Amino acid sequence: MSLSISGSILEISEVQQIKETFKKREFILESTENPQYPEFIKFELIQDKCAIMDAHKAGDKITVHFNLKGRKWTDREGKVVYFNSLQAWKIDLEGSSQPASPSSSTSAPETAPLEGLSEPAWSSDDKEDDLPF
Repeated sequence: MSLSISGSILEISEVQQIKETFKKREFILESTENPQYPEFIKFELIQDKCAIMDAHKAGDKITVHFNLKGRKWTDREGKVVYFNSLQAWKIDLEGSSQPASPSSSTSAPETAPLEGLSEPAWSSDDKEDDLPF
């Protein structure tokens, strides 16, 4: 199930090497959809997606695209336990149409900020704009 939510990054953890072939990274998003009752939501990134957070810092306003995952596990005594996780797979910086990831620096920048945002437009010295429109 794929979902998305917007908010501000509250915390970013370091990458955790769980097993030799598995790593994850967690971060906390503060959602203020209802400012009187903010939500603090923990997301995880796994494997190569861990690097997505290298481009971010606490306070960044982002939209997180994620999958809701559910797991069933039986312990050694036969007790069944259920786990839920929110696995982020894409993060968009607010005011940007491009995902904020290590590879986003090679993509075309947005030339004007969205209405109501105070971020300045990004400009480039690259004058090679051959678009006919």
